[in-house]
Amino acid sequence: MSLAEIEKLLKNYRDWLRDKTTLREVNDSWVEITTPYLDRHNDALQIYARSENGSFVLTDDSYIIHDLEASGCKLDTDKRRDLLQMTLNGFGVKLNNEAIEVHATPENFPLRKHNLIQAMLAVNDLFYLAKPVVESLFYEDVVTWLEANDIRFTPSVKFTGISGYDQHFDFAIPKSKKAAGAHRASDQSSYTR
Repeated sequence: MSLAEIEKLLKNYRDWLRDKTTLREVNDSWVEITTPYLDRHNDALQIYARSENGSFVLTDDSYIIHDLEASGCKLDTDKRRDLLQMTLNGFGVKLNNEAIEVHATPENFPLRKHNLIQAMLAVNDLFYLAKPVVESLFYEDVVTWLEANDIRFTPSVKFTGISGYDQHFDFAIPKSKKAAGAHRASDQSSYTR
């Protein structure tokens, strides 16, 4: 591949980016910028820009944080807030209430806009910390571990207790004479050393 071919491909990318980016005045002071970059719903990311004292404010208008919360991903623990802050710091953007925001000058506007979009995508990925997603991944990890270690199990079982209430368990691991015998033998060998 030649340098000229790569330059042509980069020009095509810039043309695509320009053609797929749309602008719309929202009110007297804000402009909505619809980008070709997609969130996890395959929706185009939108940011909002306004002029302020010779510079610009760029914001997602709280879209990403509100979408995470609506999807069950609460950022209300210390570790999750730290992870959010670390992600934002990596792109040089800030959280203003729940809006991801950055300030730009005319000279650094392209870079700041790019950083805001990258931060939005990265924070959007925190969705994978949502409780249902984490539980599902953990469940799959446990199944994989049980199978890899040749441990017999019954998934998703329900037992009725003395009170008459049903109790659900993700796994039941039945007793095994073979496994119990091997366990006792290994225990005895450790005592005889």
